[in-house]
Amino acid sequence: MRAMLTGAALGVVLGATAVGVSAVAWPDAENTAPRYEAAFEQLSLFTEVMARAKADYVEEIDEVAALEAAIDGMLGSLDPHSGYMSPDEFEALQVTTSGEYGGLGIEVTMEDGFVKVVTPMDESPASRAGLESGDLLTHLNAKAIVGLSLDDAVRDMRGEPGTELTVTVYREGQDPFDVTLIREVIEPKYVEFEDKGDGNAYIRIATFNNKKTTTKLIEAFDEIRETIGRRPNGIILDLRNNGGGLLDEAVSVSDQFLSGGEVVSTIGRRPGDVMRSNAQRGEVFKNVPVVVLINNGSASASEIVAGALQDRDRATVLGTTSFGKGSVQTVMPLGAERGAIRLTTARYYTPSGRSIQATGIVPDIEVANRRVSEEELAKIKRYSEADLPNALDNEDGTARDIPHIPDDMPPVDYEGDYQLDKAIEFLNAGGVLASTESRAG
Repeated sequence: MRAMLTGAALGVVLGATAVGVSAVAWPDAENTAPRYEAAFEQLSLFTEVMARAKADYVEEIDEVAALEAAIDGMLGSLDPHSGYMSPDEFEALQVTTSGEYGGLGIEVTMEDGFVKVVTPMDESPASRAGLESGDLLTHLNAKAIVGLSLDDAVRDMRGEPGTELTVTVYREGQDPFDVTLIREVIEPKYVEFEDKGDGNAYIRIATFNNKKTTTKLIEAFDEIRETIGRRPNGIILDLRNNGGGLLDEAVSVSDQFLSGGEVVSTIGRRPGDVMRSNAQRGEVFKNVPVVVLINNGSASASEIVAGALQDRDRATVLGTTSFGKGSVQTVMPLGAERGAIRLTTARYYTPSGRSIQATGIVPDIEVANRRVSEEELAKIKRYSEADLPNALDNEDGTARDIPHIPDDMPPVDYEGDYQLDKAIEFLNAGGVLASTESRAG
């Protein structure tokens, strides 16, 4: 069994769904013999280094742990989302897909030896403590993170619900500061609905990390009909700070707003490694204008949904450029008591054939949510997949646009959600009309 993932988080909130296993095809030996010889030489070197460390290191080494670190390091050198999971880590990954788990509710990656926040989950200890996308965590309970692997750091962040963890945070432009969080069972709020008046329905999708996301969205549709008493005049789909999750859930959520046609395609290393995912005929709330909210914390599965609705002219995308994680990871179990590997196996493409790897989804209407200087905004928008060590390039060579200050900026003393308010204003002014065939609504 394998599992396909699209989430930006590593080791904290990734989910899984089973797919088939492909056979590994070795390249033609005649053309690759010199490379194999070099590889065998490096394996011999590794064996010698391991033997010397075992014999002469100042303390007795844990050979199993050292070998696991070597495997993880090799995979991590490929890209920031590949890695090795020990049996315990693999078990923890499977627990996250049950829909609740203990921890801080934070999606993270690694940068320059520190843990970097991709996004805090809604209503989690991390979000309530004020952690923000782009924050660097440098210490856990005063213990330096430098020298730990991401999986090791994540393991240290987990713990029994009710226990405390103090993290040291470095935020651009501020001195390092400590934040104390209380671990709790994380029960992601997959989908929430709110009536915004004037017939406008606000739907917040916090994560695609569980198979419940689409089910909860359909329940939200029923709540919309009951609350508003009719079809809504407009829908706001909020994917801000949604770090991704399951590819299947991204497709099925997109499907609710589309009538047939392509949602996303994934292309692997070999010519035959192509998969296309299409929507079914019919859609929910035909011709109701849709605005999708994104920001630089919207990653992977969120970008699949935003890109599909944007390319298919089903929605207007509003906010700031997304994170730019355009790759798919496959979790491959290695057998009993051997853990698993998490391997990047494909790039994904929006219906128009564009890869957003390291570039992100650029909104149709760029709106910042707070007034900042041009220098600050540039830093905020540049924090993306492209900034991660060993990040895959965008294969067409497209670079992220140079950030600029949007014309439409909130007042200095604005206390509301400016992006959301502009989305409501846009819908009340007429919004967009799209789609052709109704499934329900």
